[in-house]
Amino acid sequence: MIRAIALGLIQNRSRLFVSEGFDPVKQDSFYRALGGGIEFGETSLEALKREFREELQAELTNICYLGCLENLFTFNGKPGHELVQLYSCDFVDPLFYQHEQIDFIDSGESYVASWIERDRFQSGELRLVPAECLQYLE
Repeated sequence: MIRAIALGLIQNRSRLFVSEGFDPVKQDSFYRALGGGIEFGETSLEALKREFREELQAELTNICYLGCLENLFTFNGKPGHELVQLYSCDFVDPLFYQHEQIDFIDSGESYVASWIERDRFQSGELRLVPAECLQYLE
């Protein structure tokens, strides 16, 4: 099944706001911009705003549509297929830029969102998924 998701690339100076994921089968860490699934009857923009409200109690501003990415991947030994509606955006509340890490819950699972230097992704030291997001980093 193909899953439609909306992700928000938030950059601040030389940093990118991402959450870390881990594939137990590959024993591999990766990072992804925050966002989530688009629900039936909801636009990708509405989904983006809702996901940030639900996960971080955060409001977004300066939202700009970047494009649609097709993401074919394997996670936890299973194939996945996503259509990613990608946006650039900023937090309304400046306090979000002052925290190095923010804990949040998504679908009952605990996650950590962090500010990470963009060059760590651009150099290949850390893996950003989908990889096509790299072309949108400043």
